[in-house]
Amino acid sequence: MSIISNSLKRIKPSPTIAVTQKARELRAAGKDVIGLGAGEPDFDTPDNIKNAAIKAIRKGDTKYTAVDGTPALKKAVIKKFKRENKLNYSTDQITVGTGGKQVLYNAFMATLNKGDEVIIPAPFWVSYPDMVLLAGGKPKIIKCTEQEGFKLTAKKLKKAISKKTKWLILNSPSNPTGAGYTKKEIQDLAKVLVRNKKVYILSDDIYEHVRYDNFNFFTIAQLSKLKDRTLTMNGVSKSYAMTGWRIGYAAGPKDIIKAIGKIQSQSTSNPSSISQAAAVEALNGNQDFIQQRDRVKKLGPRANDPDQNLQVQLKGAEDLRTGSNVKLDDGKTIKVPQKNAKIINMALDKVKPQMRVQLIKLLGKNKQSFMKTLGAIKRSMT
Repeated sequence: MSIISNSLKRIKPSPTIAVTQKARELRAAGKDVIGLGAGEPDFDTPDNIKNAAIKAIRKGDTKYTAVDGTPALKKAVIKKFKRENKLNYSTDQITVGTGGKQVLYNAFMATLNKGDEVIIPAPFWVSYPDMVLLAGGKPKIIKCTEQEGFKLTAKKLKKAISKKTKWLILNSPSNPTGAGYTKKEIQDLAKVLVRNKKVYILSDDIYEHVRYDNFNFFTIAQLSKLKDRTLTMNGVSKSYAMTGWRIGYAAGPKDIIKAIGKIQSQSTSNPSSISQAAAVEALNGNQDFIQQRDRVKKLGPRANDPDQNLQVQLKGAEDLRTGSNVKLDDGKTIKVPQKNAKIINMALDKVKPQMRVQLIKLLGKNKQSFMKTLGAIKRSMT
């Protein structure tokens, strides 16, 4: 008889973590590798957040905290939802975990019974189905095509719902496609959900601030008829470049929040006290960091491009396409002749969306990186 449980046999190791680890190993071996695995911001945590953590350490805030978050962090989360999403919550509607991933895991463990179905629009973040399986549920994958913008339609949602459906997962902006649901698209889905009162919505909003092309973020809990059936998950990892700090949070129905706390009390207990102090500063402190990072130009008119909402961290991306003076990330300016701009244009249109983003990052980093990347592009085009 195997020592490994049957429930663990239902799932596979995280592909994201596996490919990210492989990239680390290749870099350690001296290979120049672009990692397309984890959603890891390549900029640093802002100094005010770091300083808040240092201050907490020196104050001695190094003890156990409440299992599901300190009062200060819960208040900061409440303020965030009020300020950015016009949503009102009380402290008993808030939970804090060691990253958004744990919050999702806790939610499924606390609510799913054997055979309960969870609707997952595809393409999807790789961990959703395995979390559902581990909790005894059944993932119901609904394919969303490129023609549909990789987004679930009301028609497909209506067809997918059965008597066994317990959750619908909505991830907007999406990992991995970057597709974001508009307010109208969410309202269309809501019309179906309002009629199916036993279906709960898990809104994964972790990429809320990773949006471009003037996309207006809207979350389904903002529709009053569905707020009481929606668990809205978010965190500080992507918005504030705090992936390693491991703080995620959620707001939702009191009974679900209480159940999540019960699961957490018998597993990890509280998130790091220092990380929580840093997260308070992230949510309550100066938000200029987000605005500066979001000040990004479009790559050009590609209306049907699936990477419209992918994050591109270069202010001069448009200049790269037109051939002009481009301000690089290190503050210096480089002139891009028309002939080079044409080559860059062709390369950007040729490669896959994720690689396109990485090319632009490399071109915009500094002069050395620009020349090296341009040379590689030229060689690949000949």
